[in-house]
Amino acid sequence: MRRVIRTLVPGFIGLTLTILMVSTGAMELASAYEPTAVVNGGAVKGMVHFSGDLPDPSAFKLHRYPDQGYCGALSDGSGYRLLREVLVGPQGGLKDVIVTIEGVTSGKPFEFEETKLEANICQFVPYVSVMRNEHPLTVKNMDSVAHDLQVYERDWEHIFIMFHRPALTKGGTQDLIRFTGDRRGVIMQCGMHPYMQGHGLAVDNPYYAVTGSEGVFDIRDLPAGTYRIKAWHPTLGVQEQALTVAAGESSAVAFTFKAK
Repeated sequence: MRRVIRTLVPGFIGLTLTILMVSTGAMELASAYEPTAVVNGGAVKGMVHFSGDLPDPSAFKLHRYPDQGYCGALSDGSGYRLLREVLVGPQGGLKDVIVTIEGVTSGKPFEFEETKLEANICQFVPYVSVMRNEHPLTVKNMDSVAHDLQVYERDWEHIFIMFHRPALTKGGTQDLIRFTGDRRGVIMQCGMHPYMQGHGLAVDNPYYAVTGSEGVFDIRDLPAGTYRIKAWHPTLGVQEQALTVAAGESSAVAFTFKAK
């Protein structure tokens, strides 16, 4: 069964868009992280499961929006473009979960410099991205049609517009995004093609992983200590657990999400 969904808001992309991620609280955490040699580090491995019935995909009637022929290259064959926000592998693994280790102040080099996305056949690729404060997010338009990018700061109950660039040409643009409070999540949407959506989460240290279709994660070279481990999914929410990492050893952690 399909559910017909509304756009997030009323309202893209030229060839390239660059955004800097800045968050007062998150920036302080990021600046507190210092690279150092990790001797006999530990590892955290596990799997994120999905339990229960999959939620219905959001369905958009293509004829209601521009570029029906081009964007209809990805459709259900009956005039709808489907947005599947929860993807589960054959073994029950949940895709697109960002797993982070919280409270790490020093460790291996934080080499992540830039988030790169594509607008490809009227969708954001990847659907879920890791971002870093004060570092660029670059979106490249691979399509032959224009888009209208809207970027929002989010918490679980509200969204707040951060950036809007209507009908960009292929010349591209740059802007600065500032988070407020302790928010670190981002929603992106094309105002012309509302099924074109994406999500991002800012990280404060290099100890993170994004699950693929098998739902597994593997985070290594972690200094021994006690931390919090979080699993974040853009529509299913956040789960967290206490975690103790012993030098040279591997810890196993599992998360299970259910449809809301």
